[in-house]
Amino acid sequence: MLVRIRLLTAVAAVGGLLTCAAPAYAGPSGQVVSDNVTLTSTADGVLHAKETVTFEGTGVKRSFVRLKHVDDRRDRRFDLGDVHGGTVTVDGDRTVLTPSGGGGPGRRTVTLTYTVHGAMTPLRGRQQLDWVAAGGWNVPVAQTQVTVESGAAVQDLNCFAGELDSTVGCTQFFTNHSHVQAEFRQENLQPGEYLTIVIGYPPGTTSGTPAYEQRHTLATAFTVNTVTGAALVGLLVLLLGGVALLYSTRGRDARIVSKKAAEGDHAPLDHGEFSPPDGVRPGQIGTLIDEQADVIDVTATIIDLAVRHYLLIEELPRETYGRLDWQLRRLNRPADELMPYERVLYDALFAGRDVVRLSELGGTFADQLAAVRGALYEDVVRQGWFARRPDSERTRWTTAGTTLAGLGIIGTIALALYTNLALIGLALVIAGAALAIGGQYMPAKTTRGATVLAHTLGFRAYLYRGETTDAPSGDRVAMFSRYLPYAVVFDSVARWAGTVADIGGEGERADNLYWYEGPAEWDLSNFAESMRSFTLATSGAISASRQFRTLS
Repeated sequence: MLVRIRLLTAVAAVGGLLTCAAPAYAGPSGQVVSDNVTLTSTADGVLHAKETVTFEGTGVKRSFVRLKHVDDRRDRRFDLGDVHGGTVTVDGDRTVLTPSGGGGPGRRTVTLTYTVHGAMTPLRGRQQLDWVAAGGWNVPVAQTQVTVESGAAVQDLNCFAGELDSTVGCTQFFTNHSHVQAEFRQENLQPGEYLTIVIGYPPGTTSGTPAYEQRHTLATAFTVNTVTGAALVGLLVLLLGGVALLYSTRGRDARIVSKKAAEGDHAPLDHGEFSPPDGVRPGQIGTLIDEQADVIDVTATIIDLAVRHYLLIEELPRETYGRLDWQLRRLNRPADELMPYERVLYDALFAGRDVVRLSELGGTFADQLAAVRGALYEDVVRQGWFARRPDSERTRWTTAGTTLAGLGIIGTIALALYTNLALIGLALVIAGAALAIGGQYMPAKTTRGATVLAHTLGFRAYLYRGETTDAPSGDRVAMFSRYLPYAVVFDSVARWAGTVADIGGEGERADNLYWYEGPAEWDLSNFAESMRSFTLATSGAISASRQFRTLS
């Protein structure tokens, strides 16, 4: 028992020491014994207040309403000014007034004077004073009295006590005998409770009007104002300028093409021999037309190399290999006359071997394809058809547009968080997107390039008509074989492959072409379907990467 008493004594002693050592964080204490507010309304709508406060305790403060929510875009603002008898700080939507005199024991009385702007509201047929005239103390208030004096007669009045949106009436309200003075009384306001007064006056009593402050929300962040409107107008001018720039470059191409297209609208024969317009190869034509070195342009070049006796295309028997496949066989012909991009393609296809199956290229040719396409872009610049590589030109504009759009997104977020100018950032996003999209049309041909394109388009129109009367009767198979690579680029393979089959249906070449050999029991009646399949298979094989093939 003795030990137990000693333990309790020790615990109590330690607890006492800890209590003494703990810092004191004392909150507000005491009360407001009485709070008497006299408000005088002047002709300019300003309220002049004289407030006599008797209170006890420490940390006593009063909180005034500074901002009152109106709608999603606006807050009504009440400005407190000319304060005497205390110090003022702003805390969000409240203005906090601390009476002078400090804390300590005993009862003190402080007189506060201040002005209130924005409490008057003009309404239809009346003017209304709506103001949180008293309360907002951080301690209880025993007695509150508010007196409002004005030179105009009071039409009606009301008051509410409690929370700001309270509909509970105050203890008492009335006017004097002349109805120019209103008085409101309230007992026992709790900390944070207010006394709100509402008085109706005749219209024109004062010139006072409400003051509003724009709320910063997502809706207001995209407000159209002078600054944002100017930014949007500037964006419109920029976009129109971009259209004008495109017209000055691309429009020049269109004018030349329109003028010279008819010059190429004829059979491409030179003394009875096939001669493409301006000596342009199929791969060059494809790059010139859409300003992109596509896979189909490379496929057309492979067929063109076969037609020109650099390689032989052999269709393999489906029964032997289990699927439709072809092999490319290198022919013994010097490659000195090949253009640089053709030489890159030729070397990439065979890579030290004389025979390669098309299926063997799948998954291994993708890296070489990039080199071939790069050589094609270099070629169209070397020919003088473009001042700069079309792919580099597109990349330059697209990168600039993407960067601008990215900066616009970051700017939009930042401006939306802190200002009402988010439309400026959005304007940058739109401008960047327009620049990135418009950049795809920025590569402009030179006059020489536009002229060659015009002749090429005329040749395409001739090919689409499918006329054969211009061809020498003894060499139609060879001539229209030479057409096929160009038909691949022009997406008219089926028509011209069928033409070859029709004109080769009789005679010594009925079973094979000099550049394309089919399996046993194959003849030119199968050529159209074989060429369609070969074109699709080649485009797929040379563009497929190994990582995708291993997934199948």
